[in-house]
This record gives sequence, structure tokens and C-alpha cells, in this order.
Amino acid sequence: MEIHHAILKTIAKHITLTKEEENFFTSLLVYKEIPKKTTILAEGHPCTQLSYIRSGALRSYCLDEKGKESTIMFAMGDWWLTDMYCFLNEKPSMTYIETIEDSQVFNLSKFNFDHLLTAIPKFERFFRILMQNAYTREQLRSIENLTLNAEERYTRFINKYPHIASNVTQKQIASYLGITPEFLSYIRKKHARNK
Repeated sequence: MEIHHAILKTIAKHITLTKEEENFFTSLLVYKEIPKKTTILAEGHPCTQLSYIRSGALRSYCLDEKGKESTIMFAMGDWWLTDMYCFLNEKPSMTYIETIEDSQVFNLSKFNFDHLLTAIPKFERFFRILMQNAYTREQLRSIENLTLNAEERYTRFINKYPHIASNVTQKQIASYLGITPEFLSYIRKKHARNK
């Protein structure tokens, strides 16, 4: 049960489970250790897993018709990640997900996700809270992208996610912020001078 401590602690912030419910929930999870730079979901492939990140970091991104990457989100330990639209609607993935560090994840299949919500209805509340938080985070990011300049977005990013900022490439950060790596390099140099 020690391996499940973090995920159960996260769930306990929002719902209270009996020992039997905890055991049932953890029995549905598949634990995986995944090396850095491993693609765990590719565009066009079935999106059948919701992943809880026990440790490490992952990145979700999409490609345009020219193969240019746009980072949708970074996810660290104690976060959940999937292509949510495709997972819930059982459609092929529209995104890629890769590990950016050696990572440990628990996967919950779509079948087991549905089974869990039926067997323990209080998980509906837990996942509703997760979805609300994700929606709020994405709405705020959309507003920042529309109202802040690139330098302000970069400053907010490194203040909010210092661990990620120090462990991903400049190209990945630039694609998340919607700017070129060259412009990000200019911003970083200016930022360093102003410290």
C-alpha cells in the first residue's frame, strides 16, 4: 500500500474512502516506470488511459501540418494527464504525451474508470473537482495568452512551475508560451540581466 500513498492522499483531500474502497480503487490501477523521452500516447492512437503521475514529469503536445510542436501542458508529480476529450468520448487521440523525466505513473483504463464511477459514486465528485480545476487552469492560461505579453507569460511560467522550467528544453517552453525559441532566448537574457 506504500506505493499508493501519494494517490490516496490526493484523493483524501476531496473524498473520504473506506479501507475497502481504497483497496478496490488501487486494484484498478496499473503501475508503470517509464524512462525519459518515452511517448506514451500518439496522435491517432486509441486514448484509453488516464494517468496519475506519482513522480517525474510529462508533456502533452500537438503537431501542425508542418510538424511544428505546440505544447498544451506540462504535468508533474501528483497531477493527472490524458487527452481528456478523446479519453471520455473514446476517440483516437488528438495529442502526443511523452515523459520529460524518468517517471512513475498509475494508469486507470477507460473501462476501469467507468467501473469505478459506478461502483463508488463518490469518485464522481473527485473527478468533477479535478475537471473543474483543469478547466479553471486552462481558462486562466487562455486569458493570460490574450492579455499578457510574452515576457510576462514567461515570468509567470517560471514562477509557477520552477521545477518544470529547469527540466525542459527552451524549445518546449517556447512552444508552450506560443513564441519562437529565439525570442525566448532574448527574453531569458533580458530576465537574467534584470535580476
